[in-house]
Amino acid sequence: MLSKKTKYGIKALTFLASQTDKSPTPISTIAKNENISQKFLESILLTLRKTGYLGSKKGKGGGYYLLKKPEEIMMAPVMRILEGPIAMVPCVSLNFYETCDDCPDEDLCAVHNLMIEVRDSTLNIFNNRSLADLINI
Repeated sequence: MLSKKTKYGIKALTFLASQTDKSPTPISTIAKNENISQKFLESILLTLRKTGYLGSKKGKGGGYYLLKKPEEIMMAPVMRILEGPIAMVPCVSLNFYETCDDCPDEDLCAVHNLMIEVRDSTLNIFNNRSLADLINI
């Protein structure tokens, strides 16, 4: 299940991407328009700023803004930053691989093989969707 952190992070990014005026947008404006707790949103936006997706300006006229064009922001890295591993189980994760304690042979494990398909399908979607795609849907 998608965490609220990730859901709200994507909502905030799409809100910023859809702004015709590219000047910094106050957190309060994003929170109000997307119905997100401002305190929770602050930590999400800080994460996105630290990872190079957002810039910020303090003071009057301050707020957050995209550092990249929406078509350059792909969903797979955003998902990893906000949600963590994309794979549903660690034994199929490309970036966070771990063996499962209860599985003696991954190649014969029905769950493992199914989750590889799920991971690959999910990655295909995330790797081929940009922030621009989300605001144009």
